Amino acid sequence: MTQIKSHKERKTKKSKAKTCLFAVVSTTVFTRIMSLKSAKVVWDYLKEEYAGDERIRGMQSLNLIREFELQRMKESKTIKEFSEKLLGIVNKVRLLGTDFTDCRIVEKILVIVPERYEASITTLENTKDLSKIKLAELINALQAQEQRRMMRLDHVAEGALQAKYLDSKSNFRKNQVSSSSNTIARKFQNKGKFLKRNFPPCQHCNKIGHAPFKCWKRPDAKCSKCNQMGHEAIICRTTIQRQDVMHKWPVKMMKIKCS
Repeated sequence: MTQIKSHKERKTKKSKAKTCLFAVVSTTVFTRIMSLKSAKVVWDYLKEEYAGDERIRGMQSLNLIREFELQRMKESKTIKEFSEKLLGIVNKVRLLGTDFTDCRIVEKILVIVPERYEASITTLENTKDLSKIKLAELINALQAQEQRRMMRLDHVAEGALQAKYLDSKSNFRKNQVSSSSNTIARKFQNKGKFLKRNFPPCQHCNKIGHAPFKCWKRPDAKCSKCNQMGHEAIICRTTIQRQDVMHKWPVKMMKIKCS
């Protein structure tokens, strides 16, 4: 019973040790060691990978330093993202036993940041000794300018969106009024066409498009020009003849003068 209990305890300790090793490594490293069977095998793998001999550590350190030197800051990245990436590489170099000062990181940031940080760098040059400036101080100064720039861009974008919204709202109202007017006009036009189409031929003049009681040739209609019954003044022959005479009179006078 004692041996069984001791065996269970050893097995439990090995499982705990393996679990602890899995917990402290990154996700990338975990994918490499997840298939290893025991805690000792995992430990030996990690020791060979990250400690190794002096030659292996030197090669790994050189590769990381080369990666550090090749880093470039993209326009879409913030100073916080870029500095965290640099510090991640530098910490790996330091874990391998290679000395890497903050001054090199400061020099890298000052040289490689985009032109939009030029104002802050110029201010620091005029007010401080850049060879003695601390990494945290530099990052905070660049972040402050970055935040001010983002606030200005947000205000500009907000103003542009508001102007666009007001313009689209005004155009929508104009289009709505125009559409409403066109709809009403079409409605009345269609109504007029509908009424004209639905009138039967007039019993007085045999024409369509009007009611018999509105006909100009009604028998009970009395002309206000000639006082005759049977037509309205608008179609009175006397009025038409008078207008024709008045129209021809200047022509006749011109002929008399010319002769």
